[in-house]
Amino acid sequence: MLLPKRVKWRRPHRGGNIKGKATRGNHVNYGEFGLQALEAGWITNRQIEAARIAMTRYIRRGGQVWIKIFPDRPITAKPAETRMGSGKGSPEYWVAVVKPGRVMFEIAGVNADMAKEAMRLASHKLPVKTKIIRNENYIEVAQKENREDSITKAMANDSFAGMDGDAGES
Repeated sequence: MLLPKRVKWRRPHRGGNIKGKATRGNHVNYGEFGLQALEAGWITNRQIEAARIAMTRYIRRGGQVWIKIFPDRPITAKPAETRMGSGKGSPEYWVAVVKPGRVMFEIAGVNADMAKEAMRLASHKLPVKTKIIRNENYIEVAQKENREDSITKAMANDSFAGMDGDAGES
């Protein structure tokens, strides 16, 4: 389960309604596909974990999954059949506040059909409407990273080639 190690306030106010669209975290940055929220809501740590398990089980630990939301807000509740008064209840669970447009999960390393099905299974575990989006620049970025890796490997191989002393002599 996801929860913070420590918080500044143990029992904060619940806050009003969630207005506006997500201005941050609304693009696919790490993976090839992302699961984007279409409406606002609270997503509990249990729901995040259930969605993660659904995705990783479907892809059989073949690809890589990123969780881009974190439940950092405690929600308190009073015990059942408790009289009014006597202060605020104790923290019961943790939620992540999600606005429309927020990318909650990302996936890479699997083919498109498998990624979309894994995202579909994960979306059934969440209380908000979602859609699957694709990172159009993912292939270019992956090719660029592979090129950089191959260049650094070639440079490393070249630097070690002349270390034995007789490789450069003819």
